[in-house]
Amino acid sequence: MDSTISILLYIFIFLTTLFLYPFIKKQKKKPERIAELPPGSMGWPYIGETLQLYSKDPKVFFATKQKRYGEIFKTHILGCSCVMLAKPEAARFVLVTHAHLFKPTYPKSKERMIGPSALFFHQGNYHRQLRKLVQNSLSPETIRKLIPDIEAVAISALDSWAGGHVIINTFHELKKFSFHVGILSIFGQLEGKYREKLKENYCTVDKGYNSFPTNIPGTTYSKALVARKRLSEIVSEIICEREEKKLVEKDLLAYLTNFKDQRKNTLTKDQIADNIVGVLFAAQDTTASALTWILKYLHDDQKLLEAVKAEQNAIYEANDGGKRPLTWAQTRNMPLTYKVILESLRMASIISFTFREAVVDVEYKGYLIPKGWKVMPLFRNIHHNSEYFPDPQNFNTSRFEVAPKPSTFMPFGNGEHACPGNELAKLEMLVLIHNLVTKFRWEVVGSSSGIQYSPFPVPRHGLPAKFWKTT
Repeated sequence: MDSTISILLYIFIFLTTLFLYPFIKKQKKKPERIAELPPGSMGWPYIGETLQLYSKDPKVFFATKQKRYGEIFKTHILGCSCVMLAKPEAARFVLVTHAHLFKPTYPKSKERMIGPSALFFHQGNYHRQLRKLVQNSLSPETIRKLIPDIEAVAISALDSWAGGHVIINTFHELKKFSFHVGILSIFGQLEGKYREKLKENYCTVDKGYNSFPTNIPGTTYSKALVARKRLSEIVSEIICEREEKKLVEKDLLAYLTNFKDQRKNTLTKDQIADNIVGVLFAAQDTTASALTWILKYLHDDQKLLEAVKAEQNAIYEANDGGKRPLTWAQTRNMPLTYKVILESLRMASIISFTFREAVVDVEYKGYLIPKGWKVMPLFRNIHHNSEYFPDPQNFNTSRFEVAPKPSTFMPFGNGEHACPGNELAKLEMLVLIHNLVTKFRWEVVGSSSGIQYSPFPVPRHGLPAKFWKTT
């Protein structure tokens, strides 16, 4: 009897253990590791660390963060929670290899200013088609035809500065030059009345773009929103006039008005205006900033300036002393000048970072990047990292005698959403430098040291200078 009970008890224990084992095992299993947010400071409520970013040298701001927290850290700027990445492989992860996990985006205040339909803020097949269209309108095959017109704009700008008796704000004057080149690439030979209207309203929008985003009447941001609406109306007027006169053009506006997706859908006038304003923003301040730095670096290194002059004078003489315009082939054969441009872009790092937004929770290097957070690859940190560019604070054109390592030099971004107008920007830099060094000389007034941020880095006070014509 006892033995029977014992056997039944053993059977009961065995069956119970067999039944409960999976649950016991599950309970004892170590919990899965949950990725944590990167280290860092989120700053003040709502304001975050925006003031620190825009009030000091971004190189110092980012470098201090990187030194304290490492190559991945979090912050809060422009009303957004952000993760900043300071290594080439991280930038490549976000912009190239895993770009599908991160959509291009800007803070809402900036999206509102440029326009919600701008290709910079979207991804997907529709916007991929639109982006390709913009790239085609700004491709080397297209912009090479603009060289005579760009050169005419450059000569006109330089002539207006000459005389030596007027101190000009170089950055402000170069913004005007870049704006006119941008108008040229978008609208071709636009009537003066439209050009002035666009310029007036664009300048108001430009002032409000980086202002505090409050829509209280009378504020800079509020005025910019009104001017932005007016820009759309002006673009609509230009489109209507073209349609009435049956004008056939081959500029960006024509590409946009003739655009049809796979379903034969066309762009509305507001969508066209959004993308035109986006291109103007991309074309003006960044190119003007880069050119201002180029003039500073050449002014500060007379030996380099003389070498650039020698290269450009050879082309000038080949064109009968400047009587014939530059050719596309000549702009492709300015090796030293081109290296000056590249090194200036690296040193100045006009675009310190770019914005992306995680579309899902992403884990990178053991850290969590939550869905909806902004992600910012830090181009400036990478460009000034001695691991990739020895003695990074020294201006040295010989760095570019060989191509930089992948993802270490990204002045125009990287991946599918890299700046589509980079070839136009480089072309207008080459054209202006050629005409400047062959026909003019200039002298910086006061100290050429110091940097101001608005928000792009430019030499202090916009590099005040005097210009004289030499030929």
